[in-house]
Amino acid sequence: MMNSLHEIILTNANILLSNEIIHGSVKIRDGYISEIDDQPTSIKNGIDLEGDFLLPGLIELHTDNLERHCLPRPSVLWPFRSAVIAHDAEIASAGITTVFDAIAVGGAMLNKDRATVLIDAADAVRDAVTDKVLRVDHYLHMRCEVASANVIELFNNFCEEPLVQLVSLMDHTPGERQFVDEAKLKVYYQGKYGLSDSEFDKMVIERKELQAKYSKKHRLEISSMCKNIGVTTATHDDATETHIKEAITLGATISEFPTTVAAASAANNAGMSTIMGGPNVVRGGSHSGNVSATDLSDKGLLDALSSDYVPSSLLYGAFLLSDKQGLSLPDAIATVTTNPARMANFNDRGEIKAGLRADLIQVKRCTDGTPIVRKTFKLGERVA
Repeated sequence: MMNSLHEIILTNANILLSNEIIHGSVKIRDGYISEIDDQPTSIKNGIDLEGDFLLPGLIELHTDNLERHCLPRPSVLWPFRSAVIAHDAEIASAGITTVFDAIAVGGAMLNKDRATVLIDAADAVRDAVTDKVLRVDHYLHMRCEVASANVIELFNNFCEEPLVQLVSLMDHTPGERQFVDEAKLKVYYQGKYGLSDSEFDKMVIERKELQAKYSKKHRLEISSMCKNIGVTTATHDDATETHIKEAITLGATISEFPTTVAAASAANNAGMSTIMGGPNVVRGGSHSGNVSATDLSDKGLLDALSSDYVPSSLLYGAFLLSDKQGLSLPDAIATVTTNPARMANFNDRGEIKAGLRADLIQVKRCTDGTPIVRKTFKLGERVA
C-alpha cells in the first residue's frame, strides 16, 4: 500500500520568483514545491499569507552567531548543546533555512576562550544534527587562520567531517587585508581587549613573526587538503589584485569581504564570487573603514551577503539593496538565496521553483520598510 502524500498550499502571497513577483499560490507535496499558480486559491486547507511576500529561505554562508551563544561574556562558556539550540532558533526566526556555522580554527592569541570552543562547538552542531533537534539545516564553515602555529593540527580534526562544506583562508596580521591601517586596528583591539600601548605593540610584533613563519606554508597546505576532500575554498579580506591571483592558484572560488574595489573587481574578472556583510549594508559602511558593500553593489561586484554577526541583517540588507541601491527585488533577494546556494554547490534550494525544496519564508514589511519574518518553513514544515 502506497503512503499518502502530505500536501499543503500557501496562498494569497506575493511570490518572489527568479525574475518577477506574482500574486498567487504555491503547492507543496512531501516537502518539495510541486506547483506555482498565479492565482490565489480558496481551497479549504490553504494557508492564507495575507498578501505578504513569499520568499525562498535564506542561505547564510558565514555567521559568527554560534560563537556569541557559546561565549556570551568574556571567560563565560555556555553549555554547548544549549548554545547550538538557541543559535538555531535565532537563525530560523531570521528566515535563514540553511546556515554555515563559522568555527574559528587558530588565531586565538588574545582570546584564549575562543581556542577552547572550537572542537566542542563543532561537535555540538554535529550531535544536534544527528539527533534531529534543529529547526534548519546546519553545515560547518572552518575559518582557518593561516598565520596560526597550530591551524593544521586543528583542521586535521575536521578533514573527514561531512558537515564541513566550506573553508576560508584568513590572515588577520596587522597591516594586512582587513586592517591595512594599523591605527584603526589599534582602536579596534584596544577597545575590544583593553590593551595598553605596549601590549598592542607586542601583539603586532608577535603576529608579524607568526605570519612570516607560517602564512604561506599553511595556505598551500590547507588549500591542498580542501581540493583532496572536495570542499569549497574561500579567501578572506582580499585587498589587492595580488591577493586574488594567489586565491586563484589556491583553487578558491569565493572572495569573502574584499576590502577594496580593486580586489572585488579582480575577483569578478577571475570568475570568483564575492560576499559582503549584511551589517555593512544596514549600517551604510564597513566598521573597519574598508569599501562599502553598497559601493560594490553599484559597480556590479556584489554576489552575496552574509549576516556575519547579526542574523537579521541578511534579509534587511537584501531589501535595502533594492530600496536604496536600485536592484530589482528578485536580484536583491538572490544575494541571500539563489547566489549563495550556487556558491555552496546546492542545486535543490535557493529559489521558488517546482521540484526544489520548500524552504520558504513569509515576510511582511513595516510601515518604515523594515522586513519582518512571520513564518519560516523548512521542507514545507513550519519551524518558526
